[in-house]
Amino acid sequence: MVKKPDTNKARVKRHYRIRNKISGTAERPRLNVFRSNTNIYAQIIDDISGKTLVSASSLNKEITGTGLNKKVAKEVGKLVAQRAVEKGIKEVVFDRGGYNYHGRVKELAEGAREGGLKF
Repeated sequence: MVKKPDTNKARVKRHYRIRNKISGTAERPRLNVFRSNTNIYAQIIDDISGKTLVSASSLNKEITGTGLNKKVAKEVGKLVAQRAVEKGIKEVVFDRGGYNYHGRVKELAEGAREGGLKF
């Protein structure tokens, strides 16, 4: 019997490997991305205090459409950047969450850069 590989289990393994190398501080928090089948989520996290400073997702009322396309992912990136700049956050560490830097994840990152975040 041929077993199908568990792709989410592999992604979680990659994410743990990435998280061992990067961490968010108060001066430079971590921009975390989670991509589900239907939506995309972004959080800016201070790992030292263990608090989420800013968050945005494709479920927010400011975002039109579903989180299934790159256009919406870019809007989420701009929204999270706008909220971060309002709180005085200018530099972040990008955590792609074990996903490839491609498609919706890449568009979210580019949207955040356009919104004023540096990483």
